[in-house]
Amino acid sequence: MSGLAVSDAHVRLGDKAVLNGVSATFAAGQVTTIVGPNGAGKSTLLTALAGLRRPDRGQILLGDADIYGLAPRVRAQRVGYLPQIPEVAWAVDVRTLVALGRTPFIGARGLTAVDEAAVDRALAAAGVESMAHRNVMTLSGGERARVLLARALAGEPQWLLADEPLTGLDPGYQLEIAGLFRKMAVESGGVIVTLHDLHMALRMSDRVLVLAEGRLLADGKPIEALSSDILAKAYGVQTRLWDGDAGPVIEIVGEVLGRRG
Repeated sequence: MSGLAVSDAHVRLGDKAVLNGVSATFAAGQVTTIVGPNGAGKSTLLTALAGLRRPDRGQILLGDADIYGLAPRVRAQRVGYLPQIPEVAWAVDVRTLVALGRTPFIGARGLTAVDEAAVDRALAAAGVESMAHRNVMTLSGGERARVLLARALAGEPQWLLADEPLTGLDPGYQLEIAGLFRKMAVESGGVIVTLHDLHMALRMSDRVLVLAEGRLLADGKPIEALSSDILAKAYGVQTRLWDGDAGPVIEIVGEVLGRRG
């Protein structure tokens, strides 16, 4: 499987440096979580890694190839991307929407038996088999989020990149989807997600990147990257890490005076 890496990425939006020299190499078989305060550059980094937002400076490599040098169809076969606020424009049934995840593979004859089987697996993995014939416009926000995840999974990408994929899900489904990411990483590829929930980042990740003001503050094991010192710099809060019944827990205990970053 091809590795994924970002080297010295710089992105500016107007006068603001959204990414400022970010470099990281992502390993297959792992769930990597990117955290940071609002405006830290998390979503921008994810879209750059997906080949959807070329950095103003720097490089994104998929294996040995510049990801922006790949044909869009080839890139879409290897990297699946789930945006933070996905839109559903048509009142189609769930199965039809999920089948759109096979678009990079579909030839002139349309969906094949291989494609249909991939759609079946994606519906099952996201727990939305029972919704297959429902109109997507009738779904709740949480149901729609799982259906859109199924669409991304239908492409069976080597890399799955998901921007805030747990938003809008109840705690049970959050744990279920986190387990699905773990299964995918172990069995077939790599997963990179952005999260606001530090406790879930601590719980579900093999590795955590912490961004603040477009810079990479930490990159390592969750318990190290989410240390009190790092979180004080990134978020301006005081935290305490303690062992709960289900594992480590991050507790916010106060505010840090002074500037973040």
